[in-house]
Amino acid sequence: MLLTLTGGSGAGKTTLADALTATAPRISVRVLHGDDYYFGAPDHGGVWTYDDAGVPRLDYGSPRSMDFERLTHDVDAASASVSVVIVEGLFAGHVAPSARCPRLDIFVDLPADLLPADLRLVRKIQRKCLHHGFPLDVLLRTYLHHRRDAHARHVEPARDASDLILDATRPADTLARQVWSEARTELRHHLSPKTDSAVPTHRYRGEIVDFLNT
Repeated sequence: MLLTLTGGSGAGKTTLADALTATAPRISVRVLHGDDYYFGAPDHGGVWTYDDAGVPRLDYGSPRSMDFERLTHDVDAASASVSVVIVEGLFAGHVAPSARCPRLDIFVDLPADLLPADLRLVRKIQRKCLHHGFPLDVLLRTYLHHRRDAHARHVEPARDASDLILDATRPADTLARQVWSEARTELRHHLSPKTDSAVPTHRYRGEIVDFLNT
């Protein structure tokens, strides 16, 4: 099964992925992080601009900057060895495995009454600037001149295409339990789509049967 976690930068996708791994109900899981699949050089692909010093800068806010071919390869490989593959990232919902499998597309959201863009920005400043030393002026300039609009164009549309929208202000372990419950329901529907009766689990072995029976 494939679980995708999409949402704005700082929404809590990685935190939820960690919680899903920690609470996985007797099932093997592998997490793939979208941040690991951006193109690394202009001649390899991606959308690039050049700063005043002529240094190329990748546009991380564009899905065209992600190497989906390599990500798809790794999703396919992981699917052959674990029962659930989780892909988290700005554009996780774009992933299309080669083999058909049940999937659950999740949008990690922040309630509108909390000014979600502001909260995401605060979280990003805490993570990148306070914890990793990224220049605050560069982050804010990029956000104001580009990333804010890129979020509206490329990330927000995934909300309407998602199967589940989560309030990321709730505890991560609570959200993880909700996701696993939804995943179990989706898997049952996938395996037995024409009936509400029990899934014919004699056709499946090991972890999947344990997962369905928890």
